[in-house]
Amino acid sequence: MPVLAWIIFASVASGLLSIGLAALFALNVRSNQWISILVSYAIGALLGAAFLNALPEALELTESPRQLTMVLLLGILIFFILEKLLLWRHCHLSECEGHETAVQLKQAEAHDHGRSGMMIVLGDTFHNFVDGILIATAFMADIQLGIVTAIAITAHEIPQEAGDFIILLNSGFTRARALWLNLLSGVATLLGGLLGYFMLYQLDHMIAPILALAAASMIYVAMSDLIPSLHKRPEIGATVQQVILIVLGIGTIWLIGVYFGHHH
Repeated sequence: MPVLAWIIFASVASGLLSIGLAALFALNVRSNQWISILVSYAIGALLGAAFLNALPEALELTESPRQLTMVLLLGILIFFILEKLLLWRHCHLSECEGHETAVQLKQAEAHDHGRSGMMIVLGDTFHNFVDGILIATAFMADIQLGIVTAIAITAHEIPQEAGDFIILLNSGFTRARALWLNLLSGVATLLGGLLGYFMLYQLDHMIAPILALAAASMIYVAMSDLIPSLHKRPEIGATVQQVILIVLGIGTIWLIGVYFGHHH
């Protein structure tokens, strides 16, 4: 299958799967329990994809490993700044600060006419667009890396999209409209994938640094956003479950690498 076909398939599948499953979890009475399980798995998938695939591939493609690790550090700083600007947001549980704000606004009858919900949609659209570029970059470096990256992105998108869905409902949107807006923002993944492909087709020397940025985004999301949310459940049983799920996420990525091999 041609690389472009892989990119289109992975972008569409990632978007539809994450949004569809997120809607199911968000409408499930026990959604928080499911989301917390997914968050633990997503941490493993993201860290596995970053350290076992994206970074090694980027280092293989570059002649200057030092420059590449500087790009990685810069990427982590960039994602920190973007999150501060509310452009890049990863809120996975309904009791996190972003969700509390949305609920409190509604309870205080602030009458924002869904503005907080629309901010979520705009942030999510930007986020999905960047994810599409990262998927395209990974596939252009290596098919197996592309598959791994798409799985890791989908794994962390499901809890994030579920969180977005809950915020939209709290902002006064109907279930149908919330789902429709999430689907529309998901189209940005495909647009990012297509742009990434045609841009990198001409600028293939940019693949290694963008892979380093992809690794930076995965590490940043896992370490700064997802892991702190797990500390809300410090009891030993929950900790054991979280560690098992994180290892399972890493193991999934490792197994894909073993079975799909390394072919360009």
